[in-house]
Amino acid sequence: MENKTNPQLPQNFVADDEIDLKELFSAIWQGKWLITAITTVFAIGSVIFALMQPNIYKSEALLSPVTEKQGGGLSALAGQFGGLASLAGINLGGGASGDKSQLAIQILKSREFTSNFIQKHNILPDLMAVEEWNRTDNSINYDPKLYNSTSQKWVREVKLPKHPQPSMQEAYKEFSKILSVNTAKETGMVTISIEHQSPFIAQQWVKWLIADINTEMKKRDVEEANKSIKFLESELRQTKVADIRNVLFNLVEEQTKTIMFSKVREEYVFKTIDPALVPEEKAKPKRALICVLGTMLGGMLGVGIILVRFAFNKKE
Repeated sequence: MENKTNPQLPQNFVADDEIDLKELFSAIWQGKWLITAITTVFAIGSVIFALMQPNIYKSEALLSPVTEKQGGGLSALAGQFGGLASLAGINLGGGASGDKSQLAIQILKSREFTSNFIQKHNILPDLMAVEEWNRTDNSINYDPKLYNSTSQKWVREVKLPKHPQPSMQEAYKEFSKILSVNTAKETGMVTISIEHQSPFIAQQWVKWLIADINTEMKKRDVEEANKSIKFLESELRQTKVADIRNVLFNLVEEQTKTIMFSKVREEYVFKTIDPALVPEEKAKPKRALICVLGTMLGGMLGVGIILVRFAFNKKE
């Protein structure tokens, strides 16, 4: 058998696409002025961009969910009624539920709640037309291209299907960008925060959100309790069994307590642990970080141009 060996490459053989580091560094050094110029332009541009960005303030509140041992409405009836419901031929649906905080959070983030919140407090101009907040007199300057504060009319130029006055769909998108609702996994505490150019508006909106979501959840539970009472009274008129009538009377009493309880407790779903304050320091923009990243981007772009030019020259 013949021994097959790979032929040895000549010592002076160099592949066409091999990169000589010495030549590469030499090309970068020769293009140092171009790199410097591009980096300088990006550095100046990033500084100008950072200075043009308005200060954004963040106000937040820490809340504790108010839990109950039993759910309200028909779900509570199902849990309390137990086996007697089948004897009476009554279908009450699902079981009991306690903590309503997750439901309240989803309602808080919903389009319907947000739209009602914006319309109730008339905050559309402060949401979508703010140009500048004046620290000296705590006033708002509105963008004249969007909103005429004197006549209180929207003057922005848009194409159909949009209109000069922003729709609730547009408002919802903008509001979702500045609203943050987070739940701590370890403690279950809920943090609600709003970002705005005015720290006073940010604080006020957080307070309104907490009050409105408590009112909304209270309203829903009261409506459900009233429906449950009507249902129970209807069943009382139809049944003659003493044990079932006693249970129904007890359930009517429980639903009545739910209605009474909702009238005396303002913080119905969320109890405020740390209220929202007017922030003294801005949350963003991070101007120093913008300048550093802009300068680095300019430097990398300059080096990239030199490397591309070096690669084309190498092929030629």
